[in-house]
Amino acid sequence: MSHTVYDQIISIEHLLQAWEDFRIGKRKRKDVQEFERNLEDNLFQLHYSLKAKIYQHGSYTHFNIYDPKFRHIHKACVIDRVVHHAIVSVIEEIFDRTFIYDSYSCRKNKGTHRGVKRLYVFVRKVSRNYTRTCFALKMDVKKFFASVDHDILLSLIKKKIGDADLIWLLENILKSFTREKGIPIGNLTSQIFANIYLNELDQFVKHELSVRYYLRYADDFLILDSDREVLGSVQMKIEGFLKDYLKLELHPNKTIIRRYTQGIDFLGYIVLPHYILPRTKTKRRIFQKMREKKLEMKIGVVSKESFHQSLQSYLGFLKHASAHRLTKELKLSL
Repeated sequence: MSHTVYDQIISIEHLLQAWEDFRIGKRKRKDVQEFERNLEDNLFQLHYSLKAKIYQHGSYTHFNIYDPKFRHIHKACVIDRVVHHAIVSVIEEIFDRTFIYDSYSCRKNKGTHRGVKRLYVFVRKVSRNYTRTCFALKMDVKKFFASVDHDILLSLIKKKIGDADLIWLLENILKSFTREKGIPIGNLTSQIFANIYLNELDQFVKHELSVRYYLRYADDFLILDSDREVLGSVQMKIEGFLKDYLKLELHPNKTIIRRYTQGIDFLGYIVLPHYILPRTKTKRRIFQKMREKKLEMKIGVVSKESFHQSLQSYLGFLKHASAHRLTKELKLSL
């Protein structure tokens, strides 16, 4: 690639667009409003610091979420998140065309719902319309975000983009979190970094192992086959590849092989013959969250608008499953 990738990222016009993209849904937040009060000065100063290569990524604030599992989130300040948007909007186009079709995390026209529907199609194909045996090998990388090796990641990026200035900026962002290993859950850049890193796994599975029915969403991935022994062999080869080439491990407690008739648990849904159902834990969480939201709305902690946005989000989730009765029950409970 041309050295002008960095110039494109740091241009005033592009930084302004990155700001516009970043502030969507965040305009009421105090730190965003403070940045916007001196928007031109802030963006010109950012442009200058990037052009002079004196920009230094700031520190993070930390908080935990439990939706649905525990995650330790690292949040960068506004100016750094504008930089993240500026980078991703450019390099995403460069890398996305190299990704396999069945990679569904943080990509345009992909996402959880498309991933689950694709799994449903795969199950039908492998089982020959539910007339033959089909097994699913489900795998999860152990502590993926904390395990990403900076040198390996940067070497993968350099294969596609030979721009020393961009590499300097990406190193700046990586080193702002840890020196050698790990990327923060919360950075927009971490999403594209994860896809670049695990694209190596995707290519290995598809082209070296010649696996036909494979899907990945972030660090969760699935392989379908009619032969359980084939899946066991594939698992061992994947474990070796991850260890030798990416310095990653499979999570031992989250690597399982199941018959499709038992239901395949993937991305919050259970895929069964003829049905896609919400996971039981997900159903309980939806009702609990909406009861909490309703109480918060009554005492004035959240607005009616926020309450209805949450409700529509959950109804949208249920719409992608065989959940007519559950949808009706949720509406009646509120």
